[in-house]
Amino acid sequence: MAALPQAWAQAKAPVILVVGDSLSAEYGVKRGTGWVSLLQEKLKAANRSEIMVNAGISGDTTAGGRSRLPALLRRHQPTIVIIELGGNDALRGMPLSTTQANLAAMARASRDAGARVMLVGMEMPPNYGARYTQQFRELFKTVAKEENTALVPFLLAGVADRPDALTLFQSDRIHPNESAQPILADNVWPTLQKLLSKS
Repeated sequence: MAALPQAWAQAKAPVILVVGDSLSAEYGVKRGTGWVSLLQEKLKAANRSEIMVNAGISGDTTAGGRSRLPALLRRHQPTIVIIELGGNDALRGMPLSTTQANLAAMARASRDAGARVMLVGMEMPPNYGARYTQQFRELFKTVAKEENTALVPFLLAGVADRPDALTLFQSDRIHPNESAQPILADNVWPTLQKLLSKS
């Protein structure tokens, strides 16, 4: 019976919902070492009561995230929603306009549910072409501005753009390894702190 008050308190704790793809879902790294889990540790160290709910699914697209978001919002009633999607859209050749529309719809749905929203941006490698790479980068900024959300411009900053980048990626050269996860968490944390300060 002694555990009941703690369980009840956790049930009442504010939720930060992460809707993402493999970069959030701890693909290829030990459970509990991904950037979402590391953010939970940062919250605890800061004496915050928020609970991180990781709804990342490997391979997910913005269309997938958009379709499953309403149920996630009803179930978790988050105070903050972090949207980390878009990379798989590009890998599958989806139109940029579709990606942008899906992200905007997710931002609006989250806001309508009473949550503050953070958009986590992604960038494509140079081999996609300079024009496409630029347009893909800008769509996150556009959505953040039009939907008035917080923005982390590039989740992999300090990882993918450094000279020894391969040392921070798994053998597939796509997914960051365990050593990179603290950098990803540090990229998101300052923006999350700002959102928390508005509560």
